[in-house]
Amino acid sequence: MEIIGHQLNGKNIATVKGDAPIVRDVESAIDLIGNVYYLGYDALVLHEADFVPDFFVLKTKLAGEVLQKFSNYRVRLAIVGDWSEVDSSSLRDFIRESNAGRIVFFANSEQEAMNRLVE
Repeated sequence: MEIIGHQLNGKNIATVKGDAPIVRDVESAIDLIGNVYYLGYDALVLHEADFVPDFFVLKTKLAGEVLQKFSNYRVRLAIVGDWSEVDSSSLRDFIRESNAGRIVFFANSEQEAMNRLVE
């Protein structure tokens, strides 16, 4: 896993690159939050591939538990993916509700994620 820093409009934003899913469970999410916080980042951009597939199956409750940790620790998170192809109505609702907030949201591109994180 490689953490890449970006500074935009006075905000320190991290992107993370890895060969395998980075967020596999709640514990791996907490470890990531700790690393990002320790390194002085205000926000984090992850891609859909950085999460295990079960994250996007809401009945597993993994998404809710993981995103609650980001909210609790006040680390802003943008998740980048092609959300126009989501088949699950509950996942579409979850994305819409998350996007109404300020801590965690879903973006269609890394540029959109960066722009929203510096608002």
